[in-house]
Amino acid sequence: MHLPKCPLSSLLGGCSVLRLNSKHRATHGKSDDSYLRELGYEPVLTRRMSGFGNFAISLSVISVLSGCMTLYGFGMNTGGPAVMLWGWVIVGAMVMFIGAGLAEVTSAYPTSGALYYQAETLGGRKWGWYTGWLNLLGLLGAIAGIDYGAALFTGAFLNLQSGFEPTPGKIMAIYLCILALHAGLNLFGVRLVSVLNSISVWWHLGGVALIVGALAIVPPHHQSADFVFGEFVNNTGWTSPMYVAVIGLLLAQYTFCGYDASAHLSEETTNAQVSAARGIVHSIGWSWLAGFALLAGLTFAIQDYAGTVGSATGVPPAQIFLDALGLAGAKALLLVVIIAQLFCGNAETAAASRMVFAFSRDGALPGSHLWRQVDHRTGTPRNAVWLSIGCATLLALPSMYSPTAYAAITSINVIGITPAYAIPIFLRIKNRHLFRPGPWNLGSWGVPVGIIAVVWVVFVTVLFCLPQTRPEGGGLVSVDTFNYAPIALIAVLTLAWSWWRIQGRHSYEVPAQSFDRSASTYEDEVV
Repeated sequence: MHLPKCPLSSLLGGCSVLRLNSKHRATHGKSDDSYLRELGYEPVLTRRMSGFGNFAISLSVISVLSGCMTLYGFGMNTGGPAVMLWGWVIVGAMVMFIGAGLAEVTSAYPTSGALYYQAETLGGRKWGWYTGWLNLLGLLGAIAGIDYGAALFTGAFLNLQSGFEPTPGKIMAIYLCILALHAGLNLFGVRLVSVLNSISVWWHLGGVALIVGALAIVPPHHQSADFVFGEFVNNTGWTSPMYVAVIGLLLAQYTFCGYDASAHLSEETTNAQVSAARGIVHSIGWSWLAGFALLAGLTFAIQDYAGTVGSATGVPPAQIFLDALGLAGAKALLLVVIIAQLFCGNAETAAASRMVFAFSRDGALPGSHLWRQVDHRTGTPRNAVWLSIGCATLLALPSMYSPTAYAAITSINVIGITPAYAIPIFLRIKNRHLFRPGPWNLGSWGVPVGIIAVVWVVFVTVLFCLPQTRPEGGGLVSVDTFNYAPIALIAVLTLAWSWWRIQGRHSYEVPAQSFDRSASTYEDEVV
């Protein structure tokens, strides 16, 4: 597969800023394991993942066939076609800035702990501590969001196949089966994970091409370009078009999450300082292009907007397939989507379990001695896999009782993981005199790119804590319309603060520090 050397060239003015200069080749021209030891860790995970495999895991986790599809119905009600298409363009551009800033820091510090290790090195212990907890919340929320979305689409497929009624209880049962599948696959070792992710790349890109091609050729009627790029729809109950438009950005922002998987798998990747950084940026660039094509293809093919929103399948894209292609075509494309979502959930489980392993290795989690254990035969943190699956199970339980809970799960992913992306970038800017760039770097663009990234992250974090649906009649927000994401955020920060006071400040210790604490007070800045 040919990948462009510089997906950011259109934004940053050329590839010259993304260089592997001779100075950094000399500094970092050593084996992956030797450099990892310099960062303070003894290699224990199996390093069998290639650069393509590292790119593949982030592309699989971003998964436009998961994020775009599962929140398409949300987008139809929250801004409609105009917000979905233009929101995708705007959010994708902003995420490229975040990805570039994160890739630069990852090149300097390629560890499984990734974001929290970077924050610790550039800012001190408490920066690392809270970054790790936010990153963990986002990763666990991502498993729940991805696999529950796959359960919804599986329910829609069974509805078309046999008249299956996709009740919340039945969807939860499917969800638990999918979680068990991903636990089993991840217990076999990183080689299987890498192979599945490599297949996933072709499945995602080929699947998008198949879906867009079928929806462009087969239906006798298509919506106009004015409709696709200009139709605004508000079924939220809120009266402010601006508020609805920005809330509708959740579809794109949720989809563009998870590219830190490349960083989390860096201890299992060859030439990690370059491969992990490229994996982050390339996965965002290719997903940006593929996602726009997918959203445009789906929206052009809508035959009945109201009927699609209220589809008996429970999944609006399934109704688009059914109306445009007939029963056989709809079932075939749904299978393509479901398999892509299964690839995505499997990759996210791998990334989350490595975060659990790394955080436990540094003594941050309750019961750390259990979660940091590595199976000697497979080189896999088995207990970390099971903990990730168990937490994802708990996060999805409210979906059985509240119709808005799934959107809250996706918001949990965004408001947990997106700030964790920004903290290392912010610290790289604030303490730029401490930062020693790796072989993949932005040169003089590092600071302006980082500033744009941090500002965007602050905006979306506040945004997705707000209510997404207004109760009928304009009353107070109810159990059915409440956004549970802020509660999850407060809960995990409270847990992090409490555990720091009880045990964390004694047990948490990142082995390597390039941060001179004697010359600063950064360690005590985060409370």
